[in-house]
Amino acid sequence: MKMASVDLESGIPECESIESLTKEVEVLKAKLEEERKKLNDVELYVAAQKLDTLAQFNFKPRKVLKGHQGKVLALDWSPDKRHLVSSSQDGKVIVWDAFTTNKEHAITMPTTWVMACAFGPSGGVIAAGGLDNKLTLYPLSFEDDINSKKRVVANHSNYISCCKFQHSDQQILTGSGDTTVCLWDIESATAITTFNGHMADVMAIDSSPSETSNVFVSGGADHCVYVWDVRTGQYVQTFDEHEGDVNGVRFHPSGEAVASASDDATCRLFDLRADRQVGFYRKESIIFGCNSVDFSSSGRLLFGAYNDYCVNVWDTLKCIRACIMYGHENRVSCLRMAPDGTALGTGSWDLTLRVWA
Repeated sequence: MKMASVDLESGIPECESIESLTKEVEVLKAKLEEERKKLNDVELYVAAQKLDTLAQFNFKPRKVLKGHQGKVLALDWSPDKRHLVSSSQDGKVIVWDAFTTNKEHAITMPTTWVMACAFGPSGGVIAAGGLDNKLTLYPLSFEDDINSKKRVVANHSNYISCCKFQHSDQQILTGSGDTTVCLWDIESATAITTFNGHMADVMAIDSSPSETSNVFVSGGADHCVYVWDVRTGQYVQTFDEHEGDVNGVRFHPSGEAVASASDDATCRLFDLRADRQVGFYRKESIIFGCNSVDFSSSGRLLFGAYNDYCVNVWDTLKCIRACIMYGHENRVSCLRMAPDGTALGTGSWDLTLRVWA
């Protein structure tokens, strides 16, 4: 006759303790959900009905940046509001003057599919990485050859999908196909913290607009959005409402909410204080995935880059589409609002970048 194994410390049979704990977890989850629903007093779009409808917009592509020989995969603005960096499937990273459309730097990476690029907060350095599983830092200078000063500052066990400087040129966050996000010290090129939680590839990250905040957000191919605390290395909130890969995440300018873009053809807005989804942006006619999102400087408009070659602009509060931006001839893979909110940069599989205003 078999004896049930007993936990020596508690004296409780192991099978019983696991079953009872699982049930207890389910009960606590249900209680939490009930408490959440009590706070869910009114939907955002209902509360916003009293607001005036936004006036008609006329966003036009003012500049077209041509030079990549492959699909444009990522872009970022310099803090000087004038320069853009973009990376592409052709293995090139280009720094552009968005006013003149001139290329100021063109860097050939050791790999194709450069999926991540970012400007440092000083504007004097860029970082880029992709299928080589490394993130390389390039100090920008017209005097010296950029390649002679490059440094590898991050290594993952799978491709690097996204990167974001953490409020200074000294630290950078990277997201990877190895399901982790890492915070790196750039000077020593060592990992400060590894953030484990996603069950599939990490596709996007964004840090809070407040320099005093200790949180950042990530989205992944596990359909989830995670909010992380840099100090503990643990996630503090999760949102799992999406039904497809989360390709883009972006903090609202207030730092109190996060927008996400997904392959399920929707964008969503999650309020961190209410700990729930408050905005849902979709139309029956939109059947293509969304790759990237960003806000206007006020936060009233939400821009989404879609696979059907256009950018949909949503009224963040009323949860309705304000306008559509046409111009690209293939899927729009990335977009970023300029730091001063005066222009929108978009990148596409049509090999071009466009600057809209």
